[in-house]
Amino acid sequence: MKNSEVLTLLSDPKVLKPLLSKLKNKLSGLNFKERIRILEFCGGHTHVILRHGIDQALEEWIEFVHGPGCPVCVIAQSRIDYALNLAEREDVILTTYGDLIRIPGSNGISLQQVRARGKDVRIVDSSLATIAIAKGNPSKKIIFFAIGFETTTPHTAFLAKRIKEEGIRNLLIVSNHVISTEILDFLLTNGLKVDGIVAPGHVSAIIGAKPWEEVSLKHQTPMVIAGFEPFDILLALDHLVDLIKEKKAKVMIQYKRVVKPEGNVSAQRLMDEVFEVRGAFPWRGFGYVPKSAYKFKEDFSFLDAEAIFPCQYEEKALKGCLCGMILQGKAKPWECKLFGRTCTPRTPVGPCMVSNEGACLAYFKYRLASR
Repeated sequence: MKNSEVLTLLSDPKVLKPLLSKLKNKLSGLNFKERIRILEFCGGHTHVILRHGIDQALEEWIEFVHGPGCPVCVIAQSRIDYALNLAEREDVILTTYGDLIRIPGSNGISLQQVRARGKDVRIVDSSLATIAIAKGNPSKKIIFFAIGFETTTPHTAFLAKRIKEEGIRNLLIVSNHVISTEILDFLLTNGLKVDGIVAPGHVSAIIGAKPWEEVSLKHQTPMVIAGFEPFDILLALDHLVDLIKEKKAKVMIQYKRVVKPEGNVSAQRLMDEVFEVRGAFPWRGFGYVPKSAYKFKEDFSFLDAEAIFPCQYEEKALKGCLCGMILQGKAKPWECKLFGRTCTPRTPVGPCMVSNEGACLAYFKYRLASR
């Protein structure tokens, strides 16, 4: 069966309806005193859940809590201000992934607006695209503002190796790569109460199941690694409800067509070769979280842009924006007074309305905009 046929099958109502009915019957037969709280860590899962109305279909039994698994959303305000400062330099071409350029800095200005004023800010769809830019602009410093969880970290690590191998001296990198298991552990340690967790499929394709198992056991919270089709979510929820009922703190892999228990060992080795864990790193809404991000090892320190242009910006909360609270599972998008008013996809205030994985954008597209 072709991949396109598999994806069609996984979103076919004829397949989904019996699975949803089974899950509803199972939930109806359980004697939970309150709705169970399930955290979907990944913003991609949030969009699937809302787009297909899974939250509404199961709202009698399940409260979905939206987590910090949106790589654009979790970028600290101080890091955005840092990127803006780099972009203003005449000797710099700043490169990064798409959604990041629309996030406002603490002064309300985004990289997109800086680019409109004539500064050289470029969107790349691959980290390796920065090599051609560097070779074509030898008099400039090319800075790749790298972001993402473990899903994109190997790409940056591969770029770092290419820079070293080819002796490219005008291509630098800012690492904003963050560690999913550490932020989840931080959330649960600091009081977030959930009964189960839908773990991210793409991150798990890299790191495997073992790192999640450590978090699950520590916090006695079951987890299911899920894919990104409605079938994946419903089946993952079905497994998760069983684990919650049986009070089993274990990790199951629903997304077996992509995720192996050991993960991608080659990608893990590449990351280990290039990166080491930082002492602490700022997250939007969380402050500085210990051991939650990567920095370059000594052998690759020559390409670390922060060594040449230190980041010296303080964290500033955007007035009225609840993005940080939403990422912590402490607020829902509609509870923000800016949501759908001042803050819209065309005029975003916070990154949760910017990113294609942002919870605010999901609610705007699939709830507010449909009313």
